[in-house]
Amino acid sequence: MRIFLDKIYLSCAYFAALNLTLILIIICLQMFARWTGFTFPGATAYAGYAMANSAFFAMAHTLNRDGHIRVRILLHKLGANKKWGELWCFIIGSGLSISFFYYACRGLYFSYIFNDVSQSQDATPMWIPQMSMVLGTFVLALAFLDKLYQFIFIGYTDTEIEDDKAID
Repeated sequence: MRIFLDKIYLSCAYFAALNLTLILIIICLQMFARWTGFTFPGATAYAGYAMANSAFFAMAHTLNRDGHIRVRILLHKLGANKKWGELWCFIIGSGLSISFFYYACRGLYFSYIFNDVSQSQDATPMWIPQMSMVLGTFVLALAFLDKLYQFIFIGYTDTEIEDDKAID
């Protein structure tokens, strides 16, 4: 199961990187269109969709690699109770990410039901770009629950000792 989850997180990171590259391509195409006198309707909207994709799909991989900013100073001040602070962080993070996933699903559902379209020139149905938010928050919630499971059942380990010593 560990290998499967790690592959999901890594594939999401690759997809996020692909979307960052897509932003560059869209911007270059838009510049080329301006120089040649053509129009590229909806280019800014497509770049925005790619930016949202890259943000939402990169979160789970970043959490899995301990790349998210944590409150290390506060956790360090807890001393011997640091593991309880970490547990609290994982519980709150899991709850918030599940809640975010739930409301992202509701937003997508209502966008689909009301046939909401983009306000820009492309007039894309909004449920299509919102799907990336739903999938990204689902994988983030999965990553938080995975971290919480590891913390509770596999055991607490102080993984970033170097950072803690730098705080002193």
